[in-house]
Amino acid sequence: MIAIELTSIALEIHAGAQRLSKGADALFMFAKAHAEAEKIYRAALGKEIMRLKSEGLQATLIPDVARGNTSELKFARDIADFKYSSARDSLKAIACQVNALQTIIRYQSEV
Repeated sequence: MIAIELTSIALEIHAGAQRLSKGADALFMFAKAHAEAEKIYRAALGKEIMRLKSEGLQATLIPDVARGNTSELKFARDIADFKYSSARDSLKAIACQVNALQTIIRYQSEV
């Protein structure tokens, strides 16, 4: 009976390792999307600041107005950041599950 349980746990560890591998690839894609969204937002914000300056808007208002005018891009950047963080946290949770299963196998092997 213990051998069956160990086999089942080993299969769960293998499945977790596969999920970690696939998740690492997905995490890279989320990181890339986050960096791209940040790049687009920063470039648009800079252009908007320069446009507002050239139109003679009061200097103290420029940062707030520029951020307001590029808020959709900032929103997209923030969503990309949250997706990346969520994927990273999910991978950490899977890694913890795999570690726990490995501990169970070690403990049962010693008994």
